[in-house]
Amino acid sequence: MHTAHQETVEKRVHVSELSLGMNVVRLDRPWEETDFLMQGFVIRDESELEALRLQCDYVFIEGRVEHTQRAYPGKPQQPPPAPRKGLFRGRSAPANDKKPRSEPPRRRVNYINKVDTATELRTATVKFKDAQETAKSIMSGLRMGRTLDLNNARAVVDNCVDSVLRNESALLLLTKIKNQDEYTAEHCLNVAILCAAFGKHLGLLEGEIRNLSLCGMLHDVGKTRIPNKILNKPGALTPAEFEVMREHTTHGRNILMSTSRSLDMAVDVAFNHHERMDGKGYPRGLSAQQIPFFAKIVGLVDSYDAITSSRVYDKGRASMQALEIIHKYRGSQFDEELALAFIQLIGVYPPGSIVEMMNGEVGIVVENQRRHKLKPKVLLVREADKTPLPNFHTVDLMLGNTDNNGKPYVIAKEVPDGTYGVVLREFVDQGLIFSKPAL
Repeated sequence: MHTAHQETVEKRVHVSELSLGMNVVRLDRPWEETDFLMQGFVIRDESELEALRLQCDYVFIEGRVEHTQRAYPGKPQQPPPAPRKGLFRGRSAPANDKKPRSEPPRRRVNYINKVDTATELRTATVKFKDAQETAKSIMSGLRMGRTLDLNNARAVVDNCVDSVLRNESALLLLTKIKNQDEYTAEHCLNVAILCAAFGKHLGLLEGEIRNLSLCGMLHDVGKTRIPNKILNKPGALTPAEFEVMREHTTHGRNILMSTSRSLDMAVDVAFNHHERMDGKGYPRGLSAQQIPFFAKIVGLVDSYDAITSSRVYDKGRASMQALEIIHKYRGSQFDEELALAFIQLIGVYPPGSIVEMMNGEVGIVVENQRRHKLKPKVLLVREADKTPLPNFHTVDLMLGNTDNNGKPYVIAKEVPDGTYGVVLREFVDQGLIFSKPAL
């Protein structure tokens, strides 16, 4: 937990006196003359302190003052040391690095969305459809014995990361659209996007985010070597069939090792993303400290997308159910700090969720509030009696928008996609997600 102290008035502070946790509300110059895109923020790492010292002489602070910093939510830590050279540039740390290679990089970057979700969604929707087709082409090519189209894979990842860095909500919303018939290719793309958003949330460097996203994109290429009768079997796998399925990690390693020497991290992830913290994963039963950091991330993200996706043998579950499972198995199957951080990223009602309000109206979550995940922006599309609203419109729960009875809108629950005739794909395809600005 953060230690907090509330200021009642603004206080002018010289930049040399700034420390982690201070809430900066004004600068000594216009915000647009600086590199800070958000007007007001809590100082969370040394890079932000350095930027303030370089660009300002003094600032004004107020509100919550936090005296601890943590690399990931859930566990207080000391301010991070200077980044160590050589982290995650290959499959193992330098010889003089005594830390295990599975140790995560310290939080270094505080990303701020550059555009609003509505603007980014217009671009992301087109790019997402192109990316889906490319992902299908890559996987089908591998299944037919072709070599991995690494250039196209990198192009897809770069477009996804660029979009996430501008505003992650757009692509996170699109990952909620599921197509059971194209599960493997769609799943790989979704994992790439979720990894990019998670890397941004964790404060990884941009290059690390791109590498992590590529690892997500390629983590399941080994499944192209698994017979379709096993991969798409509608019932439970027999023990023998499950052993064949488990071999996809080895197949993935071999495919990537034969593709390019630049894929060392992707090789590690493809081989190890089913390893677990309690040593009961596969293929080698590694202990927690032996599992590469990126493999821990991809294994977590892979599980989340799988749980929320419908397949021939299982119906997809709501995001909240998936997060409850991740929370339950934190520390045993999933790295505990990463699990808590991922839960914070996704939030209770992620973009694309279909929600029913307390007054009975139904809407689609279109954007999360960074610090108030229970109060997102919601596009209302159904009346309380579940008939279509004559005019769709967006309400911002953070602003306390009220209904016709003067009561603030509050979400009652998330419901499955398709409930009350609300199908996310249809709203995206028809360009209705942001039909009207927020009230």
